[in-house]
Amino acid sequence: MKNYIRKSGIVCVCMGILCTSLFGKEISLGGKKGWPELEVIENVTKGEGRFGYDCIELVTNSFQPEFGTDLIINFEDNNPISYGNYIVEKNEMQKIKTQEFGKSAGLSRDNGGMTLSGQSGTFFGNEGLNGSFSIEFWLNPALAENGETIFQWHSSRTMENQLIYQTLNSCFESGHLKWSLSNIFDSAYPGNQNLILKGVSTIIPDVWTRHTLSYDAETGLLEYLVNGYVEDSKYITSTGHEGGDVYLVFLGVPASFDICPQYTGQIDDFRIMKRPYSLPLFQNAENAGSIEYMKYVRSGGYFRSKPIMVSAGSVLNSIDVEMYTPKETAVNLYVRSGDNRYNWTDTYPEWKTVEPGQELTGISGLFFQVAADLYPDGNGSHTPNVTEIKLNYTELPLPLPPFSVSAVAGDGCVTLKWNYSVDETAGGYYIYYGNRSGEYLGRIAVEGASPINVGNTTGFTLTGLENGTIYYFAVASWSRVNENVIGELSKEVFARPKKILR
Repeated sequence: MKNYIRKSGIVCVCMGILCTSLFGKEISLGGKKGWPELEVIENVTKGEGRFGYDCIELVTNSFQPEFGTDLIINFEDNNPISYGNYIVEKNEMQKIKTQEFGKSAGLSRDNGGMTLSGQSGTFFGNEGLNGSFSIEFWLNPALAENGETIFQWHSSRTMENQLIYQTLNSCFESGHLKWSLSNIFDSAYPGNQNLILKGVSTIIPDVWTRHTLSYDAETGLLEYLVNGYVEDSKYITSTGHEGGDVYLVFLGVPASFDICPQYTGQIDDFRIMKRPYSLPLFQNAENAGSIEYMKYVRSGGYFRSKPIMVSAGSVLNSIDVEMYTPKETAVNLYVRSGDNRYNWTDTYPEWKTVEPGQELTGISGLFFQVAADLYPDGNGSHTPNVTEIKLNYTELPLPLPPFSVSAVAGDGCVTLKWNYSVDETAGGYYIYYGNRSGEYLGRIAVEGASPINVGNTTGFTLTGLENGTIYYFAVASWSRVNENVIGELSKEVFARPKKILR
């Protein structure tokens, strides 16, 4: 059973006489309601957390596009091709969840697999001389029976007015994977008709292994590797050894190829490269001589929520987190706040590191935002996850408006008077005005457009108004803690400026 941790804290926030007036509230990300759309996700995905709820965890490794990438199929999306200018002509494979390399893998049930054709510019879409290449994939067979075929390409080329058939196949034989290449290289290469590379490692059902066929056009080295170890190799040179004249790949008429046409089991992260084998991006780069593969990227992952609107002046008190952190893994949490989300950048407002359950100070505003770094253990074999984040915050109470307001018309002006609000949280007042009842959209007053912050006073005169036009007014209090926290409007009053004859 997973050792889930719930970290929380109960915090009493006091602000002088306002302590008893604050309203405690909570916002939840994840949990029973699920995760909303996140603003930023890097190397994380959704998994299954506590109680079966969705969680955020590190995505497992899969091949990434890099120099020389011709095709990647990782089965993560509905379209199996994640990178490359190839067309899927047939796809009888199913996408299933996996915990090894990304979220999904392909499942073949010996029913034809997948057929693809390359467009112009791809390795299998060009006719003529080609350079280095490698074909690579992960396998998890259910049976590994003789004759099960993983890769199959058939074509032909014309040579000296004769039609020469070409094949490149990979199939199981006696518990090993065997590669067969016929007439793939320049016609002058002796033994070109039937090249065989066969593995020495026994392929065990229900165990993932990585298989690579690689050819280096610089040295002529053709080799087959399992989990990064060379199992068989040949030099396609004039001497049959290193140092002779190198024979190049010569492909004939562009033709489609099949993946798992006769195979029962899983396959994932199939890729074709226009270069020979090298360490994949997800291999342990800190130990380049090692064949150590990390299930999760050592650098970890990151996610960030969208800015969460609360109410002006809200104060974030603490964060509770439901998370699972296996030994050596870590989750680092960050929050920030502000009143105007539209001027935010990746670094502004400043992020603050927080601990679950920790009493927080100095985090307030109309918007809150949460972010987290997730790190695997040192071997990259375990991921932490976050099932739910709860933001515990308090809202400032809305101050009561003045109970009594009066309006006296003058020549091009109106003087408003009111009593101080009985609410001790009121720090000042806004005047709202306009020429329609209940619509305070006035802009004509010399003192400014509606609403006008007049400070902590009980009277104010608006000038520059049109004589003979009726104006409607209301007054609201703003909080002495945050002037953006504005209470309800007072009872409406009206007045019509007039020219005074003397």
